[in-house]
Amino acid sequence: MRGGTSRGPFFLSDWLPSDPAERDRALLAAMGSPHELQIDGLGGGNSLTSKVAIVSRSHLPDCDVDYLFAQVSVERAKVDVSPNCGNMLAAVGPFAIERGLVRARRDGTTRVRIFNINTRSRIDAIIDTPSGCVRYDGDVSIDGVPGTAAPILLSFLDVWGSVTGRVFPTGQRSEIIDGVDVSCVDAAQVMVLIRSACLGLTAAERPEALDGDTELSTRLERIRLEAGRRMGLGDVSQGVLPKPVLVAPGPRAGTVLSRYFTPHRCHRSHAATGAIGVAAMSVLPGTVISAAPSCPGTHHVAVLHPAGKIDVQVEATQQHGQLNLQSASLVRTARKILEGTLFLPD
Repeated sequence: MRGGTSRGPFFLSDWLPSDPAERDRALLAAMGSPHELQIDGLGGGNSLTSKVAIVSRSHLPDCDVDYLFAQVSVERAKVDVSPNCGNMLAAVGPFAIERGLVRARRDGTTRVRIFNINTRSRIDAIIDTPSGCVRYDGDVSIDGVPGTAAPILLSFLDVWGSVTGRVFPTGQRSEIIDGVDVSCVDAAQVMVLIRSACLGLTAAERPEALDGDTELSTRLERIRLEAGRRMGLGDVSQGVLPKPVLVAPGPRAGTVLSRYFTPHRCHRSHAATGAIGVAAMSVLPGTVISAAPSCPGTHHVAVLHPAGKIDVQVEATQQHGQLNLQSASLVRTARKILEGTLFLPD
């Protein structure tokens, strides 16, 4: 299935080995990793097309399904289940309905309550289900995907500090790493937001130009490793968190320029969870991307990325004189591409 600007196979959990090591070997074989083209599997030779969603009935009474996201490395024999993917998340609701885990309502839309195992957070997805079936065709377009499709509204309910326990794991809203202003955040995604101007950049550069700058890549990794240490994640050299993100104020009020890394290559569009985090940090005061003034209420933020933009709605409340994040939502689309039997090598 395609979910947002990502693509990959979706499995019910009992289709895969229960042992995590055996499961990961099966996923590597399914995607054709490690190989730069993933020529012997389903992968597309890019991190955006080397993703897996594993879905099951939820073990929680207030959720319908559990969703485990797996990032399968293209060039290494590695499967990482530490991050989340909000783009693949867009297809979890339709998949759950298609597989009979959730009964579709016949009055137009169905809410699927999703528990993300990776970040232990809850997301509500609203799916178009006329006549009790998932509708994929529609008139909504998202940047980075050709054509139009039916809208899927994702509402992130408790993704603030879900991995590290705090929105600002280091205890600071902004700090300096390697001479650069950064904000280390855990907001829908674990990221180190980097003020692009400190690196002589605008955050409007093309991904190919950023990927081709070896000096920049080395420095970003140096910043990422130190950020991971300060955030309590330990040695992150073999992991994908935190994600480095170049940010800058956008050309208009309510916009933010962002270049999101996965973490060693620049995303050709933008992670949905990353867009949630970037937008939320523009609402809170004191970060490297704060917009003034910050106030409670509904904030509409457009995160500008290489393929266009992602519109995010952030809800903030005031408690004891402090601005707190309540929820965030955005619209994605999804498409069912193939249903069938996948053959794995022995």
